[in-house]
Amino acid sequence: MKVSDILRVKGNTLYTATPDEPLIEALTVMAEKDIGSLVVMEHGDLVGMLTFREVIQAVTAAAGQPLVSLVRTHMDDAPLTCALETELDEVRRMMLERHARYMPVMNKRMLMGVISFYDVAKTVVDSQNFENQMLKAYIRDWPEDHAATEKAD
Repeated sequence: MKVSDILRVKGNTLYTATPDEPLIEALTVMAEKDIGSLVVMEHGDLVGMLTFREVIQAVTAAAGQPLVSLVRTHMDDAPLTCALETELDEVRRMMLERHARYMPVMNKRMLMGVISFYDVAKTVVDSQNFENQMLKAYIRDWPEDHAATEKAD
């Protein structure tokens, strides 16, 4: 299974911020849309990711003071990315190694979507459930004469 399979099911709705946007505006979008990340774009290029991890670090650093800084100050400026053709097993490995919860999907320099660790886990579980159903159906429909021949041997 590939990343393109996840995006096909998930869709490709994207929420973005700019690096020079006030952090509080980005947080407002995240809260309103109930999302855990924003892709940071500048002049059509991916320049970073802002996730709850960076937000929590910003709030902690502010120590109760208003968040008046820019997205640029807190974003991950070297986010982990993958391609549409990347295999799901490779994505899982990459996300686990980097402790990444969100990963932009790129097609050369074009942003195609963002997948989350939840999306990956859900895809794996759905695939396993489908496989289990197919195996159970196969066992249930086992030919009678084949089973009798096996017992005779």
